[in-house]
Amino acid sequence: SGFPWVSKKKLGRTYTVFNKENPEHSRPKTCLILSHTQQIILCNRMSGMSRANSSPEGNCRFAIPKKGRLYEKVLEMLKGAGITFRREPRLDVALAVDLPITLVFLPASDIAKYVGEGNVDIGITGYDVVEESEVEVDHIMDLGFGKCRLCVQAPVADKIQGVKTLAGKRIVTSFPALSKKFFAPFDEELGVTTKINFVSGSVEAACGLGLADAVVDLVETGTTMKAAGLEVVGEILSTQSILIANPNAEHKDLVHMIKRRIEGYITATKYEMIIYNIAADLLDKVIKITPGKKSPTVTTLDDGGKSVSALVKKGELSKIMDELHEAGATDILAMALSNSRM
Repeated sequence: SGFPWVSKKKLGRTYTVFNKENPEHSRPKTCLILSHTQQIILCNRMSGMSRANSSPEGNCRFAIPKKGRLYEKVLEMLKGAGITFRREPRLDVALAVDLPITLVFLPASDIAKYVGEGNVDIGITGYDVVEESEVEVDHIMDLGFGKCRLCVQAPVADKIQGVKTLAGKRIVTSFPALSKKFFAPFDEELGVTTKINFVSGSVEAACGLGLADAVVDLVETGTTMKAAGLEVVGEILSTQSILIANPNAEHKDLVHMIKRRIEGYITATKYEMIIYNIAADLLDKVIKITPGKKSPTVTTLDDGGKSVSALVKKGELSKIMDELHEAGATDILAMALSNSRM
């Protein structure tokens, strides 16, 4: 409204404006001409952008790995546990659908520290990361995937007989705190100081390049280690993905709910439900074949027979069905589980 020369045709266009009263000493300014309605829309969008990468007040903040070997597994688990969300492109924060939970996507190596310091309430990361971060968190539950070992590895050609012989030498690792703690007793005993050098990312090439006498790194299948000409000479710890929470988290109820949902999903991935009919006099015999996770469910049929339902491990399903058939069971059915509560 302060520019009478602005017409409707000029709205939405960009112009360079000078101060007419003092043109020699004024710097040109680039202006985007907007109507009052367009200004409101732009302000709303800018306001929305500032809120998009933040958590609404009162939400439980749940940190999960943003990429890497754990990312896909965690997404699959959350979906199975009924924790769904919509994540906008290039944003590291997403709101759960129908739950007061904000998902925060972070590097797995940072999650333990964020949870320990209270920046987020709950998170999923590796046990090795928690130990390396040296923060106080509540270990809620093991998740059963991402299993590997943190090991001291040395060149096969060096024929290292024991990890103690590496004390006082050069170690390259992404886990300096754990490595220092592991070698500390050997250093004290031998009166030496092991040189621990931090390298982020892959460290297996350090020995071949002459940068280290040994490395400390995660070993899952051992393929990468063997390709680099290394072998395990000592194990520091075994690790897997775990669910952790801040000890002072305000959302205890939501933390427990998330735990129950994940436990239910994990059980559903490990077991299937088997249902069959059996004569009453053969019940004791088949119960020994299908004792269930806790105990089987037995109901009486109109003809006096019994109907039995029990959970069986997926890997044992076919063998158990064969055994039941040989024992006299009929109408044997197997049903997949999508979720559970135990």
